[in-house]
Amino acid sequence: MSKEKLITMINKAITMEHAARIQYLTHVECVSGLGSASIIARLKEIASDEKEHEDIFREMLGGYLGGIPSMEIATTHPADGINNILETNLKDEKEAVDFYSEIMKELKETRDELKYEYYQLEHNLRHVIMDEQEHISEIKLLLGL
Repeated sequence: MSKEKLITMINKAITMEHAARIQYLTHVECVSGLGSASIIARLKEIASDEKEHEDIFREMLGGYLGGIPSMEIATTHPADGINNILETNLKDEKEAVDFYSEIMKELKETRDELKYEYYQLEHNLRHVIMDEQEHISEIKLLLGL
């Protein structure tokens, strides 16, 4: 595979993280009812994590791969009601983990081409995947799953 494909994939990840951050912040404004304060706090914290992921992916592109980070946004998913909001975001978090795992496979295939960047890129990507898996776990707990 190629470094160019990796750049394209990471740019897509940036658009996904940007959308996720906007989606979480918007969903916060739709949460109400008993126990909503703790859910609102957690959704805001996850939105902050998504901003961090955007930054990590941008640095991976600009600092290590010589790519130009995207300024686009992926599709967002409106939702209302606590359960619908949590289920919507759970689905999106799972899709992110699946896609980022594909990026990890691509990164491993491009390892020889990235002799002096590979470990930093792998570390950063692994960090993001672990955060997303934590989000999945937390959302499941909030849903009582």
